Amino acid sequence: MSQDLAHRTALVTGATAGIGRATALALAARGADIIVHGRDRERAADTLRQIEAMGATARFEPADLSDPAQVIALAERAGDVDILVNNAGIFQFARTADNDPATFEAHIAVNLRAPYLLVQALAPGMTARGHGAIINISSGAASTPGHGSGIYGATKAALESLTRVWAAEYGPDGVRVNAVAAGPTRTEGTAAYGPAFESAGQAVALKRLADPEEIAGTIAFMASPEASYVNGATLSAMGGQPALG
Repeated sequence: MSQDLAHRTALVTGATAGIGRATALALAARGADIIVHGRDRERAADTLRQIEAMGATARFEPADLSDPAQVIALAERAGDVDILVNNAGIFQFARTADNDPATFEAHIAVNLRAPYLLVQALAPGMTARGHGAIINISSGAASTPGHGSGIYGATKAALESLTRVWAAEYGPDGVRVNAVAAGPTRTEGTAAYGPAFESAGQAVALKRLADPEEIAGTIAFMASPEASYVNGATLSAMGGQPALG
């Protein structure tokens, strides 16, 4: 594996499981030092062990992303960050009439406000150093309506919009901002939906769920010099749309 991210520090939110953990490992394999964000210290310890086994440096920084004060404190503790992966998110599906204000506010807080605050805090340092990469993790729900996915999809659509805005704001100073729209992926979070979630894999052209490592590889590419002229894009890693008819 190329060490093209050596001497770079990456902050990955939600890095103790699923796509986030796989992303932290993929970036470490390319030589990056990793700041592992999460809330579960035991799972974080496992992620740290795997990263350190590769010879990369890693540390754990806990924070509740629903609390703006903790998000700001996380950015302060992180210090100089070269790569920011806004991966952490929540998804609770229900039709509009069945949702409540607390669910609405939780999605906005974690999926939208937290990435906004982290970019607001960390991007100026990237621009001052003349380089950086920000990757926001989106979803097919941002562009394709689904029953019960209204709030979740709205936060991801907003995040894709901010991706384009930030790309224009920070691009002139050498900071690329992109998004990866992840398709149905087999993770600890989606495991809660049981065997029924397998049907989501049958709805894409590849006829299967993604493994976290497949999404992580796409994210690592977007963070790397190989994607040096990619800015303001949302890369679809959703298995493709099946043909009609």
